[in-house]
Amino acid sequence: MASILVVDDEQSIREFFQILLQKQGWDVTCVASGEEALDALERGIFDLVITDIAMPGISGTELLNRINEMRLETGVILITAYGDTESAVTAMKQGAVDYLLKPFKVDEIKIVIQQALERSALYRENRLLRRELRDRLGFGQLVGKSPTMLKVFKTIQQLAKNRSNVLISGDSGTGKELVARAIHEQSPQSQQPFISVNCGAIPETLIESELFGYMKGAFTGATLNKRGLMEVAGEGSFFFDEIGELPLQTQVKLLRVLQDRVIRRIGGTNDIPLGCRIIAATNKDLQQQVKRGKFREDLYYRLNVFSVSMQPLRERQEDIPLLVQHFVDKYVLEHDKKVKGFTAAAMERFVAYLYPGNVRELGNLVEQAIAMCSQDIPWIGVEELPPVLQQQELVKPVATKSHDYNKRLNRRLRNGGVALDEELAELERRLILEALEVSGGVKKKAAKLLDISFRSMRYRLLKLGIYPREDP
Repeated sequence: MASILVVDDEQSIREFFQILLQKQGWDVTCVASGEEALDALERGIFDLVITDIAMPGISGTELLNRINEMRLETGVILITAYGDTESAVTAMKQGAVDYLLKPFKVDEIKIVIQQALERSALYRENRLLRRELRDRLGFGQLVGKSPTMLKVFKTIQQLAKNRSNVLISGDSGTGKELVARAIHEQSPQSQQPFISVNCGAIPETLIESELFGYMKGAFTGATLNKRGLMEVAGEGSFFFDEIGELPLQTQVKLLRVLQDRVIRRIGGTNDIPLGCRIIAATNKDLQQQVKRGKFREDLYYRLNVFSVSMQPLRERQEDIPLLVQHFVDKYVLEHDKKVKGFTAAAMERFVAYLYPGNVRELGNLVEQAIAMCSQDIPWIGVEELPPVLQQQELVKPVATKSHDYNKRLNRRLRNGGVALDEELAELERRLILEALEVSGGVKKKAAKLLDISFRSMRYRLLKLGIYPREDP
C-alpha cells in the first residue's frame, strides 16, 4: 500500500485529499505546513508527497529542494492555481514528477498520482539496480550476482595471483574474453600488454607468422623482420580466442612453444624467451575434439592447467536485470538519450527470454531499444522493445523440487562442501518461487505465506531478479 504525504495550509484541501486517496486504498498523512512535512519525512517513509506551492513559511518549491537535499527516494507532485503553471513547470525541472491544477478534477488526480507512484517505484528499482552494480563483486565489464558468477569472480581473484595457463569454456557471447581481460587486469602484470587473437579469423597460411613473427626473406613478401604477437605481449597476457579453431599444424608448434617457453621466428635461428601468460577460450568441447582427432591431447592438457566455465545466460536469470541496467548506462551515453531504464513489464520480457546469443545478444537488444526510442522518453515500455522481446511468451518460473535439491546438496557436501551464503541465497529464491506458485503469482498472497511485508517482498523479488506478473 503506497504511503502519501499531503501538504496544504487549507484544511478543506487536506480533507478532500484524505477522503479521495483513502478510497483508493492508499495510506494518507496530511499536514498543514512545510515545516510539519519535514518533521513527518524525518519520522516516516513516504512514496509520494503532494504539496501546495504557495504556503506561508516553507513553500512547496522550497520543500521540494529540501527533499532533494535529503536524497529521499520520494516523488513530489505540486498543487498550483490554474493561472500559475509557470512555477510548477520550473519546479518539475528541479525534480518534481508532476503537478495538479486547481480547481481539481478527480479523475485527473487519480491518473496523475498513479503515474507518479509508478515512476517513483521505477526510480527506486533503478537506484537499487545501480547500487547492486556498484557494490556487487565484479571486474571490468563482467556483471552478475548469481552463484555461478560469484564463483567466477572468486576464481578470477585466485588465478590473477599466478601465471599458470587458463582455459575458459562457454557458449559464444557468454563473456569469455571479458574473463580473460579481468584475470589480466587483476594480475601484477596489468600494466603489461594484453594481446588477443581470434584463431578462427586469421587464414591458416598467415597464423604462424602472426603468432611467432618472421625474418626478412623467410617467404615471398617477407621484406622486413617482424616480431610475432606472442613476442609483442612481452610479460603481459596472450589470449587465444576460440582455440579450437587452431589448425593442427599450428597446434604442434604452439605446444613446443609452451613446453620450451621460447619462440622462434619463421626463418630465424635464435630462440626468444616467452614471457607472457597464456589464456585460451573455446565454445567447443575440446575433449570431444581430442577424441575426434581435431585437437591435440597434449596441447589440451598444457592449456587446461586451470579452467573457468561460463554458464549460458538462460541459466542465470537473476543476472539479467543487472546486465540490462549495465547496458542502459553504457548506451544512453553513446546514443545521447535520457532513458533511465525499462518498465517492470518490459523487464519481465527481458528476464523471460532465453538468449541463444547470451550476454552479447542481451546487449544488442538493449542498444536497439535505446537507439529506436524517442529522445525524451525516461522509461522504455513493452511497446518500444525489439520485436523478438515483444513476441516473447511469458512463462511462470517453476521451482525445483525440494527432494531433488536436497539430494544434490547432500552429494555436494560429501564431495568438498558448499558456500553457505550462496546456499542461503538459493534457499530464499526457492521459497519465494514456491510461495508465488502456491499463490498463483499474486505477490501480496505470497508475502503473507512467507510472513513478510509486501514492501519486503517487492525488494526481495527485485534483488533476486524475479519479475512475476503484476497483482490483479
